[in-house]
Amino acid sequence: MASYTPKNILITGAAGFIASHVANRLVRSYPDYKIVVLDKLDYCSSLKNLLPSKSSPNFKFVKGDIGSADLVNYLLITESIDTIMHFAAQTHVDNSFGNSFEFTKNNIYGTHVLLEACKVTGQIRRFIHVSTDEVYGETEEDAVVGNHEASQLLPTNPYSATKAGAEMLVMAYGRSYGLPVITTRGNNVYGPNQFPEKLIPKFILLAMQGKNLPIHGDGSNVRSYLYCEDVAEAFEVVLHKGEVGHVYNIGTKKERRVVDVAKDICRLFSMDPETCIKFVENRPFNDQRYFLDDQKLKDLGWSERTTWEEGLKKTMAWYINNPDWWGDVTGALLPHPRMLMMPGGLERHFEGSEEGKPAPFGSSNTRIVVPSSKNTSSQQKHPFMFLIYGRTGWIGGLLGKLCEKQGIPYEYGKGRLEDRSSLLADLQNVKPTHVFNAAGVTGRPNVDWCESHKTETIRTNVAGTLTMADVCREHGILMINYATGCIFEYNATHPEGSGIGFKEEDKPNFIGSFYSKTKAMVEELLRDYDNVCTLRVRMPISSDLSNPRNFITKISRYNKVVNIPNSMTILDELLPISIEMAKRNLKGIWNFTNPGVVSHNEILEMYRDYIDPNFKWSNFTLEEQAKVIVAPRSNNEMDASKLKTEFPELLSIKESLIKYVFEPNKKT
Repeated sequence: MASYTPKNILITGAAGFIASHVANRLVRSYPDYKIVVLDKLDYCSSLKNLLPSKSSPNFKFVKGDIGSADLVNYLLITESIDTIMHFAAQTHVDNSFGNSFEFTKNNIYGTHVLLEACKVTGQIRRFIHVSTDEVYGETEEDAVVGNHEASQLLPTNPYSATKAGAEMLVMAYGRSYGLPVITTRGNNVYGPNQFPEKLIPKFILLAMQGKNLPIHGDGSNVRSYLYCEDVAEAFEVVLHKGEVGHVYNIGTKKERRVVDVAKDICRLFSMDPETCIKFVENRPFNDQRYFLDDQKLKDLGWSERTTWEEGLKKTMAWYINNPDWWGDVTGALLPHPRMLMMPGGLERHFEGSEEGKPAPFGSSNTRIVVPSSKNTSSQQKHPFMFLIYGRTGWIGGLLGKLCEKQGIPYEYGKGRLEDRSSLLADLQNVKPTHVFNAAGVTGRPNVDWCESHKTETIRTNVAGTLTMADVCREHGILMINYATGCIFEYNATHPEGSGIGFKEEDKPNFIGSFYSKTKAMVEELLRDYDNVCTLRVRMPISSDLSNPRNFITKISRYNKVVNIPNSMTILDELLPISIEMAKRNLKGIWNFTNPGVVSHNEILEMYRDYIDPNFKWSNFTLEEQAKVIVAPRSNNEMDASKLKTEFPELLSIKESLIKYVFEPNKKT
């Protein structure tokens, strides 16, 4: 069997779902190949999909449209392209019923431009055209033999019709001009980073939110599903072993009804299919079944590796770990979504971004037909715009509520702290006046977690925080950084009960836990950033006594507690102060605690007096505590006089506890 070795590959639509997996695989596996990827960054593509390839020397991203003949010709010549893998297309059938001209423009005209550029330059040795099983049309329910590569094309919807039309052009250029074309027709693909207009990610995201799963019609429609990595391997095989002029089906014999897919996802989320599956109106024409004969590709040496159960679990795990990958996808999760076909995604909002020039990495901006939840006119008039990181965290969540209460426009950051390009994308998109960093690894459920997850802790607490500070400094933005005071412990010069607290300029002296070690390390480095306001929070407490992160809630549930005085932070009083600090553009390090100290027993006595008269507890020593925890805990008094001078109204710790926590929760 003859094999083909490419040198310079152009992959179109590579920031989309399937193509990104193919591009990342080729970049990783073949360092000698140059991989140039072209994508216009439409609503369902994202540069984040290509992050595994971003730093590879054999990878280059170009933002642009395959419909631009000048750009395509320029790329083929300047990059010495000898191989094209053409994935770029509009693919969602629901959209094709309402916006079919976009499909003709992208899928047929775009393909035609590529083919003509190949003809003109005369240097292409392989043109792999990616089509779909839907061009065959509906397979009869009782058919035992699938469509083979020579079967008649009988498309039934605007999407599959445009894909069949593109195939005809590819075939014609192969025959008329001798272009070395290969066509693939694939079954449904699923897996990580698929845009959630498609069935499986849509159902997973809905299940994550505890919502019903909507099924078109009665759910009896049958589909075949392949895991994305298996499909990426199939394209690798076709690239190297596929014969010019041939068509290859990429498929599986394993079929599933849509209702069975929904039931499998319900089971994974421990949901009751009887109550969680909702049948909705069918789409205009919903093919009952697509069934492929995949023997020809198997003869080249490819086979499906990932079982349905394994692939579905991997996919579910990815969406649980990356819930905000696509931003706000409310519109995509509707039973019958209609996405706006607006090219450019997030890149439309980058000043000075030109076609054909490498664009910065960042998350694609999903453009969905849903009304805005915030008043944009008031945002434009307001002097502040806050960008908050740590949406799912306790402090980050409270900050958003405070902004709403005060009428301050804000957005939550979508980027990951350690990914500079995604932070840049957030800044370009939100254009904040201030950034609040309440993200970080504090441990799950406590700091002991950090002891066995050191790399993850460093990545977020050190690398991520420094990256955020640096990006903000580049853009002249003040960063309010919620840090910790758990970097000190009582010592000879700061003895317990002396009233002598650690000051802002004191060097950390506690590295008993890995969490504290990373926090002390990054605080020291941040001292040299003149755009950072570091707030040392300690043992945070709020009026929400049902919150398991609340220090009072924690110790009230412990069997035994140590009795030792500490400085603490009453969030109800201090978080509004942190917003005021941002407005005043205060910088440097601040002990962000209420003045004075309070002991565990004093807090639990208040808890008994105000909340539960029958509450009892017992104490143990630090030595006894050490036997039941992995990492030692920090105990100290912080000197809050600097904060008190700036905000004279600041209450002492015991006064603040009574006013903000125990009085509002008092049981009469």
